[in-house]
Amino acid sequence: MPIKLYVIHGSHPAAAVARALEMKGLAYDVVELMPPLHFAIQRVRFGAPTVPAVRLQNGMKVSGSTAIMRRLEELAPEPPLYPSDPAARAQVERAERWGDEEWQGVVRRLLWVAFDRSKASMPSYQVGAARRLPAPAVRVLAPGAILAERKINDATEARAREDLAALPAHLDRIDAWIAEGLLGGEQPNAADLQIATSTRLLLTIGDVRPLLAGRPGEAHALGLFAQWDGWVPPGAFPADWLPAVPQAA
Repeated sequence: MPIKLYVIHGSHPAAAVARALEMKGLAYDVVELMPPLHFAIQRVRFGAPTVPAVRLQNGMKVSGSTAIMRRLEELAPEPPLYPSDPAARAQVERAERWGDEEWQGVVRRLLWVAFDRSKASMPSYQVGAARRLPAPAVRVLAPGAILAERKINDATEARAREDLAALPAHLDRIDAWIAEGLLGGEQPNAADLQIATSTRLLLTIGDVRPLLAGRPGEAHALGLFAQWDGWVPPGAFPADWLPAVPQAA
């Protein structure tokens, strides 16, 4: 019986887990849930409201992308998601934690504030969904969904402005890790997957994509996750919210 992977379409941590399963050659079936109903369903099934979550072949349930990655490493050690050397593994786990605990949140907050200012863009993020609502229905439900998600994720305009101001420093960090070889190696590791999925989602926001143009982090994300549904056209964020685009870009 294949592993069951519970997701919502477009979830960046769920995409990271799916890629890890593929890398390790583990058979899995995707169970795509409809937001925002997934919160209640996941809480009943897994005791936590979010995705991703998996039900393994032995019936064990694991929730959260980091916990799932560690469990997959035990089930199928090759190819490895973590180096065998303890010091190198500690570095990967540190970057993985940053990707999971900080970078994901930055991108999620920016996206929900962008949606609030560009509601017509939301249907584009459902193009490849197995359970897709018609675009008119998405537009009707958008205000309520945005309000709930902004509250859950503390996605205020003030936080979005702070996140945008900090974006160049975050991108510099990712580029530095690529230059060091911590990210972007021949064999992707857990930190690669956690970070590249969020960067790839960030690339769907037209106002910030120029900040990534030509950066190693852009190539890193596109190399691991070439296809991604959704596009928020430029103009969602006021110009004075955005940091200057580096001249090299």
